[in-house]
Amino acid sequence: MDHPAGSGPLNADQPSSEAGAGAPSGETAAAAIAPADLDATLILVRHGESELIVERRFQGQAESPLSIRGRHQAALVARRLARPHDRPALPVPAGPPLAIVHSPLGRATETAAAIHAAVTGPGAFDGFIPLRPDRRFREIGQGEWEGLLSADIAATQGERLAAWRRTPTLAWAPGGERLADVRRRVLPGVDDLLAELAAAGRPGSIAAPQVAGYRDETPEQPWTILVGHDGVFKVVLLTLFGLPLERFWMWSSDLCGITVVEFRAGRPVLRAANLTEHLATLLDEEAAAANEARTRSGAL
Repeated sequence: MDHPAGSGPLNADQPSSEAGAGAPSGETAAAAIAPADLDATLILVRHGESELIVERRFQGQAESPLSIRGRHQAALVARRLARPHDRPALPVPAGPPLAIVHSPLGRATETAAAIHAAVTGPGAFDGFIPLRPDRRFREIGQGEWEGLLSADIAATQGERLAAWRRTPTLAWAPGGERLADVRRRVLPGVDDLLAELAAAGRPGSIAAPQVAGYRDETPEQPWTILVGHDGVFKVVLLTLFGLPLERFWMWSSDLCGITVVEFRAGRPVLRAANLTEHLATLLDEEAAAANEARTRSGAL
């Protein structure tokens, strides 16, 4: 998706009968099936700010490099994931990640490369950690809207924009992807990630304590980092938790935000949602720079 804040692509195509807004269909009710004894953790990291975001243009699957600020964001999230148990600790298992998987789009590739360099660097984790692109996790295609200014789309296609916000399963960018189609390509990718985690770990049991404070705070289990996009992460989370696509707008991922999903004997548990505290130093630097600029200009 990757649209400017508060807006998204719209479509005037005819609604799909298989993704209606009534009772959940086979498409909207579909869920990734985690192995029943899976004990593992999946970390979702959205990419950093891109040049198209700076320009307030719709991205979708259009290529756009990280901005200077986006590279700073990527460096900060990389540093956080390289030392996840520094206080305050992230709910991440002990040991190195099994893999870093990412969308092949440039902004996600750059962010994933920064994370990979940090987690394999001095003072981080030992051993080989593969860095692997996966086309199934590309952002939602926005068709004719890709590269256009959000203000222009809102001015010329306001009704379509409003329809996308109200009923995202019934409206999409002209020439873009329907959410049902996005789920169809994302689901096998999620299943493959979970199968890989299951093969690398030990079977778990629901008999283990489930309440925070009673569990091992740093479990010994495999974990994987997935670097991608806000729109696709919405679909991934709906899929993992068996929620209909009509709930698309309930999730949000900030730039370089961290979301942690733990699997306990195959049952997904949301341990952390959209963490951004690691970006605080960047905000402090920007505030200091703005204050210095005001001082130099003589403005109050």
